[in-house]
This record gives sequence, structure tokens and C-alpha cells, in this order.
Amino acid sequence: MTLRVPKAELDDGVEPIIERFGKVPAPIEATWHSPDVAMATFELGGRAAAWDGVDESLKSFAHMAVSAQVGCGWCLDIGYFMAQNANLDLEKASQVPRWREADVFTPLERRVMDYAEAVTATPPTVTDEMTEALLEDLGPRGLVELTGYIAFANLATRSNVALGVEAEGFSADCEIPLAEAVRA
Repeated sequence: MTLRVPKAELDDGVEPIIERFGKVPAPIEATWHSPDVAMATFELGGRAAAWDGVDESLKSFAHMAVSAQVGCGWCLDIGYFMAQNANLDLEKASQVPRWREADVFTPLERRVMDYAEAVTATPPTVTDEMTEALLEDLGPRGLVELTGYIAFANLATRSNVALGVEAEGFSADCEIPLAEAVRA
């Protein structure tokens, strides 16, 4: 797949993004046709990343589970690279695309990824049992933040897939290769 929109002409407004990533990421090249949309998405992603009611690894695994389900190679690529940069467990992070088959995850991590997939399904397949278990694990604040984080992941992944954004090779710098997603 290639970009379904031409690369946008960029201006000085992309500087904060370049500072964070070291280059202009493909989603910005696609969305800068509307700088308001591009910056709102970038800023929301930054704000969601700063929420601290849920462990960073759980948020990372949730976002990567959404990315694998939706098929956003860019999000998996950057998510795995960012997991390495945050010193998260790379053995686990590398297995998120095949988390149901992998034996490295705790029961809580599995509940989080199952919930991420249930929120992402169309229509959502979230059950009372899922939310009750996560409410017990994370508390009300944690469950609300996890749900919001998953909702943001859906915004990012679905926008990228719709616009034809592909992986850029960020994860190639990681010691452990990222597992391939298991397709049903």
C-alpha cells in the first residue's frame, strides 16, 4: 500500500514533530494537508502518553494490540520502537501481534490486550466481565484512561490505514524482531 493522498507540503509547524521523531513521520506527511487535524492528533497522542493511571507497558501493549488488529504497520513499527526507547520488556512487546499464542504475558496483560481488541471490534464486543476484571485490576481512573488510550489508538491506526500510511522501519533498530500478526 502507498499513500492514498499526496505528501503534503510542510512548513515550520512540523518542527516539534521532527524534534520528537528525528524526521517527519509518514502520518504527518499524509495529514499535513490539514495542519489542524495533524497537530490535534499529534497533541492528543502526546497528552494520552502522559496519562499515568495505567502502567506504560500496559498502554503500549494495548496500542500495539489495536494496531495489529486494525492492520496499521506504521503504528506497530513505531510502537515497538518506542517500547524499546522506554526500556519496556522487548521480549513481551515483540510478541504483542501474536499475544494469544505467546506464553510471555501475565493474566493482566492478556486482559488488557483482550479488552483493547474488544473496544476495537466493530461493533465493540466489550463485556461486563471484562470491565469488572479491569476495574478490579486498575481502578476507575485506570480503566477510564486505558479506554481513552485505546480510543486514541483507534483514531491513529484507522486514520493511517485509510490514508495508506506504511511502516517506516523504526523497529529495525530493535534487538528482537517484531513478531508477525496472526491473521484469522
